[in-house]
Amino acid sequence: MYKWFFINKLIQKLIKELTKELIEKLTNEDKKLNKQIMIRSLPQGNLAHDNFELVHGEIPKAQVGQIVVRTILLSQDAANRAWMQGATYRDAIGAGEVMSSGGIGEVIETNSDKFKLGDLISADIGWQEYAAVNADAAAKIPDFDGPLTHAISLLGVAGKTAYHGLINVPGIHAGETLVVSAAAGSVGSIVGQIGKIRGARVVGIAGGREKCDWLVDELGFDACLDYKDESAPLRHSMGKTVPEGVDVYFDNTGGDILQAALFAMKLKGRISCCGAVSMYDGKPKPGPFGIPGLLVTKRLRMEGFLVSDYSHLDADANHDLSQWAASGQLKVVEDVLQGIESAPGGLIGLLAGENRGKRMIQVAPDPVR
Repeated sequence: MYKWFFINKLIQKLIKELTKELIEKLTNEDKKLNKQIMIRSLPQGNLAHDNFELVHGEIPKAQVGQIVVRTILLSQDAANRAWMQGATYRDAIGAGEVMSSGGIGEVIETNSDKFKLGDLISADIGWQEYAAVNADAAAKIPDFDGPLTHAISLLGVAGKTAYHGLINVPGIHAGETLVVSAAAGSVGSIVGQIGKIRGARVVGIAGGREKCDWLVDELGFDACLDYKDESAPLRHSMGKTVPEGVDVYFDNTGGDILQAALFAMKLKGRISCCGAVSMYDGKPKPGPFGIPGLLVTKRLRMEGFLVSDYSHLDADANHDLSQWAASGQLKVVEDVLQGIESAPGGLIGLLAGENRGKRMIQVAPDPVR
């Protein structure tokens, strides 16, 4: 009898210990932390890894009017660097803040009637695995054929910027000559292909012979100029490649490349000003020369834009871009890095021109759609 008493006591003790371990394990899982990449310091020159730090915070709770999302994809854009320089079309970001970035997330908690659990949304999520987002500042990702990455590239800001910035700003017509800077990047690679679809002669500008060959051989550009080729100054090589002049110049860079393009423009040429990546990182050079002089003498039209200016025409962009991609007329080029930890190096590399097509970060696996 005493033997069974002690066995029973032993079994109860084991059950108690196992139960305690299980509760601790479940409690620890509930305390899953949120990886975040913060801005440690604002760069004084070129962006560096030391400007960022990885921290582990708590997963936020949804306040009234908010949703909490699990980050799936983060966009990487040269504009991220510009936001660290001061207020532009959005507020500046500073030391001690989570690095800002647009992205796609899955709703895991909602305190808003606008979204339900499991919805996929796009918003300014930032470099973090979980984010609380104001529901009014988020947009639901519509159903579409193709991988979720296309919501960042083809049907995201990159694709729409290329579409609106070419078709709705300067316009492009069959037989015209289009020159595109940063042509191997997320926007430029799509701009050049749209130009070809519309019947234009397309000349890209990119850094390195390998990129130039890729643009011509893979994406169908008619020619490409290597701005890093010291044996052939860009203004000289542009004059040889487009002796008849340039009808439309799509500017992603500013600086010396814009200056070379100004001298190559035809009378009444059109310039679409999309970005100034040459001036975002490090110490910008003065210039370009030729403004306003060449604008006057050549009667040029030079216009800046934001993609949001044309949001009322996004349905047209989505329709045309999807059709062109489905037919094979437009190739979608994506450069996907893995894990939130890769974000700082990814942005630094993008600013150095190491990417082809749209660079993004896969933070978590795609949910079932």
